[in-house]
Amino acid sequence: MSDASTTPMMKQYLAIRRELPEDVLLFFRLGDFYELFFEDAKVASPLLNVALTKRNGVPMCGVPHHSSQGYIAKLIKAGKRVAIAEQTTDPVPGKIVERAVSQILSAGTINDLNLLESNRANYLAAVFQTGKKLGLAYVDLTTGEFEVAEFKEPAELADELERIQASELLYNEEQQELISALGRPSYALAVEGYLFLQDQADHALTQHFKVKSLDGFGCQGLSAAICAAGAILQYLQFQLRRNVDHIQRLRVAQTSDFVLIDAASQSHLELVNARGGNQHTLLSALDRTCTPMGGRKLRHWVLHPLRDLEQLTQRQDMIGGLMAEPIVLGQIRTLLKEVRDLERTSSRLSQGSGNGRDLLAMATSLEVVPSLKATLETFDTAGFHQVQAHLHDLSALATELQSAIVDEPPMQIKEGGVFRPGYLPELDELRDASSLGRQWIADLQNREIERTGIKSLKIKYNAVFGYFIEVTKANVGAVPADYHRKQTTVNGERYITDELKRMEDKILGAEERSKALEYEEFVSLRNKVLAHLTEIQETASALAVLDALASLAETARLFNYTRPVLNDTRNLFIRDGRHPVLDQNLTSGERFVPNDVTLEPEESRLILITGPNMAGKSTYLRQTALLTLMAQIGSYLPAASAEIGLVDRIFTRIGASDDIARGQSTFMVEMNETALILNNATERSLVILDEIGRGTSTFDGLSIAWSVAEHLHDHVGARTLFATHYHEITALAQSRPAVQNYNVAVKEWNQQIIFLRKILPGCAEKSYGIQVARLAGLPENVIHRAKEVLAQLESGHQPADSVTDIPSATSVPAKARKPRSPSDSEAGQMTLFG
Repeated sequence: MSDASTTPMMKQYLAIRRELPEDVLLFFRLGDFYELFFEDAKVASPLLNVALTKRNGVPMCGVPHHSSQGYIAKLIKAGKRVAIAEQTTDPVPGKIVERAVSQILSAGTINDLNLLESNRANYLAAVFQTGKKLGLAYVDLTTGEFEVAEFKEPAELADELERIQASELLYNEEQQELISALGRPSYALAVEGYLFLQDQADHALTQHFKVKSLDGFGCQGLSAAICAAGAILQYLQFQLRRNVDHIQRLRVAQTSDFVLIDAASQSHLELVNARGGNQHTLLSALDRTCTPMGGRKLRHWVLHPLRDLEQLTQRQDMIGGLMAEPIVLGQIRTLLKEVRDLERTSSRLSQGSGNGRDLLAMATSLEVVPSLKATLETFDTAGFHQVQAHLHDLSALATELQSAIVDEPPMQIKEGGVFRPGYLPELDELRDASSLGRQWIADLQNREIERTGIKSLKIKYNAVFGYFIEVTKANVGAVPADYHRKQTTVNGERYITDELKRMEDKILGAEERSKALEYEEFVSLRNKVLAHLTEIQETASALAVLDALASLAETARLFNYTRPVLNDTRNLFIRDGRHPVLDQNLTSGERFVPNDVTLEPEESRLILITGPNMAGKSTYLRQTALLTLMAQIGSYLPAASAEIGLVDRIFTRIGASDDIARGQSTFMVEMNETALILNNATERSLVILDEIGRGTSTFDGLSIAWSVAEHLHDHVGARTLFATHYHEITALAQSRPAVQNYNVAVKEWNQQIIFLRKILPGCAEKSYGIQVARLAGLPENVIHRAKEVLAQLESGHQPADSVTDIPSATSVPAKARKPRSPSDSEAGQMTLFG
C-alpha cells in the first residue's frame, strides 16, 4: 500500500476514489482496460468472474474497455453503483495521463440501450414523508419523463411503486419507519437527509426549469412530493454527475384520474410481468406495438386505466377509425416500424453519451414523420388532429444527418470514421494526407529492404515512439550510417531516420487533426439536433400514442373485438365475453367458451358463483376484471357486446399464497387482502372474490365468507363476483334483493364429469370434488374410500373404518379406537347450516 501509493498513477487513483461514496465501485481507465483496486477489486472480482491479482501488494482486477458494458451490467444487476474514470488527455512519454469521473451508473440511471428492456421504462424514484403526507417522485433518465404524486396511506404508495416498478428508490436515511412501512424493497437506497430539505428542493427545481414557482406545474401544496423530486434532481446532478437538460417538464399524477389497482390485484390479474418478458399477461395479448416508445406507452395504460369518459371515448374513436381503414392502419404500422427509440436516443445525445449511430437512428426516425402526418389526413377526429399537431416535420435536419453520417458509423466518436467522404472538404484532405502517408511508409520499407539487403526489416508504429525501423540482432551489422538508434529490445534494435521522422510528423499530424475535426463536427451536429429537443420529445410522445392505439386496433381487428358502450352508470353487461389472454393461447382444436356477465345495482350487484374446481370459475372472474380494465384503457373487447359503467377501483382476491418474508400464513394474507377490499371499496368499484375463507376450518371459513358477502351487498354496494364452495351462502339470494346465484355447468357421464365452461343461473348441485380428484390422478383406492367417508358424513355420522384398512405396525387396532363425538359447538353449527 505505501509503496504503491507513492506512484503518481496510484496517487491519482486514490484522490479520485476518496471523492466517491464507499459503496461505489471505481472503473479506472488504464489504456485498453478498466482496472479496479483494493476493496473494489475484492468485491467485483467474484461478481464479474475475473481473476483477482496483486501488484506491489495491491489487490486488483480488470476488464477490457471494449467489452466493459457487459461487465458493468453484471454489477448493476448485483445492486452495485459504478463510477467511470476516463482518460481526459492523450498519453505523452514521461507525463501521467489526466483522468476524471465522467459519470456514475446505477440501476435507475442506466443509459446504454443494450442494458435496458426497450418496452418498459427505467425509473429512479424517491419517497419522502411530511407529516401525514407521503410524497413520490420518479424519473426515467432515458426519456426525460418526470412525475410526482402524493398519497395519504403507505399502502397506496406501495401500490403505485408496484405499478411503476422502479429500478432504484431513494429515501431519507432518517425516515426508516417509512421505508419499513413499504416493506423495505431491495432496490431502496438511503441517501443524506439534506437532499430532501424543502427550500433546497424547491430551489433546485425552479432553477432547473427556469421558473419562479412550481405552481405552473400544478405542484401547489405538494410539499412532500416536491421534496422527493428535488432529492432526485440533486442526486442525479451532484452525486451521479449526470446531465439533466433533457428533463424539460414536471407532471403531477392525480391518482383520482386513474382506476386504482392494488399490488395484490395487479399480481392476481397478471397484467404485466414484474421483470423480463410478457408471456401470457394482458399486456402480451394487447401489445403489437412497432416502436419501443409505443410499447412503454401501452404498458403505462394497462397499469393506469382511466376514469375520464371523454378521454376514453376519444381513444375508442381513434381505434374505430383505424379499424375502419385497415389498409391505412397497415401503412401506419409499416411506417412506425422504421422509427427507432427517439426518446432514449435524444436523451443519450443530451447527456453526451450518444454516438454516430444515435444520429443515424434519429435521422431514420425523423424521415418517417412527414409521411405519417400525410397518412393521418385520412381521419377527421379530434384525437388524430392532436397527434398530427405534435408530429413536427424535421425532415431538413434528417436530410443533413443522413448526408453527414456513414451507413455504419463506429461506436467510438473520437477515433474517426463517422462522416461520409465529401461532407467536409477539409476532412477529406486530411484523410488523403494520412492515407498517402501510410502508403509512403509501405514504399519506404520496400526501398530500405532493397538498399540494406535486410529481408526482415520492418517499419512499425507504437504510441510511445511513433514510427521506427526494427532490425533483428543478426542484421545489426548491415545497418546504414544514417540510421539513428532509438531503442534496444530483446530481439534487436529500433532506429529512426531524418526522412522517416519528417514524414511521421505529416502522417500523425494529419490523423490527429482529422480525428479532432471529426469530433468537433460531431459535437456541432449533435448541438443542431439538441436545438430541436423539445420538438423531438413532442414528436416521440405523439408517435408513442399513435403506436399504442394502432396496436389496440390491430389486436381488435385480428381477434374480432367490439366497441363497448362506456357510461357513468353502475351497470356491467357483457355478452359472449372471452378471456383476452386465453382466447389467443388455446392449442389447436380448442375453442374458448364465451360467457355473459350481468351486474347492475338493483337486482344483481352481487353474483354468487358455485361449481367444482377446474370448471372455470377463476377464469370467469379474471375475465370480467380484465375486460373491465381493457374498456377503461379505451380498448375494444373480445365480446359480442358490452356496456361498462366506469369503475373507480378494481379489487381481486384470487388464489392462495403465503408471505414467508413477513411470517404470514395463506389465511392471514387472504384476510389482509379482504380487509383492504372491505375498507376501501365504494359503490363504483368492481370486486372479484374467489374462495374466501378456505384457509381455515370449514365453519369459520363459511361464517367469514357469509359475513363478507352480506357486508358487500348491504354496506358497500360494489359490483361483486363471489365464487365459493360454501353452497350454504347461496341462501343469501332469498334474503337480499340484489344477490343472484350462478353456477358453472358440468355434465356427469359414467362416473366422470365433463366441464362445459358455461356460467348459468342457479346453484351448483354439488362440488364434484371426488370426481375432480379422480381427474387429477389420485389412486383408485383413495377415491373409493373418499366416497365412503362422504356418504357417512352426509348421513350425519363420523367416518367409520373401512373394511380394507390395514393397520401399520405402530397403529392402534381399530377396535381400540374410540370414535370422536362432535363438540357441542360443532353440533350447533351443523344444525344451523343444515
